[in-house]
Amino acid sequence: MVQSFRRSFTSAVLAAGLAAAVLTAGRAAAHGGLSMDKDYCKLRIGPYLMHFTGYQPERDSTKEFCEDIPSTGATIIVLDFIDEALKDLPVDVRIIRDSGEGDLDRATIVRLAPRVYPAGTLSLDYRFEQAGNYVGLVTLGGDGRAITARFPFSVGTPSYLRRPLLIALLAVCVGGAYGLWRRRRAAKAQS
Repeated sequence: MVQSFRRSFTSAVLAAGLAAAVLTAGRAAAHGGLSMDKDYCKLRIGPYLMHFTGYQPERDSTKEFCEDIPSTGATIIVLDFIDEALKDLPVDVRIIRDSGEGDLDRATIVRLAPRVYPAGTLSLDYRFEQAGNYVGLVTLGGDGRAITARFPFSVGTPSYLRRPLLIALLAVCVGGAYGLWRRRRAAKAQS
């Protein structure tokens, strides 16, 4: 009985680990076009690419992040243009709460108004006061030919907590292990 429990428990733990690896492998695609490639993040906006880097100088001035913002507080987001053509296009950047793209002006918490960045780089400084889910919107061009990239991200929330399927799978594995333990304990008590 003990061997059966150990095998079942080991299988459940291995299945949970494999599922976690599979579910987190697609993390970049889940962030609306942000991807890690050779240690730097790219944001795709139509046919164009931007390099995305974030910093939290109060937390760790040398550590960069690419997707989720590790904690609340002062944050610097830098966009470097990879494609030279971007230097001639107006760029509009805004961050909104994840709950409301219906009324952009109302949902916007910070915005860099459209303008041309001939140096090919822009930075946005903002102090996130609340943990939660947000959306970054980067819009290129204007005059009815605008292209917008939408990339969701979280602030101060571990990414695994936003993965309901992973949480459900882990809960099933833990519940299964607990059920096996109780069954083993009841069988032992009857002996």
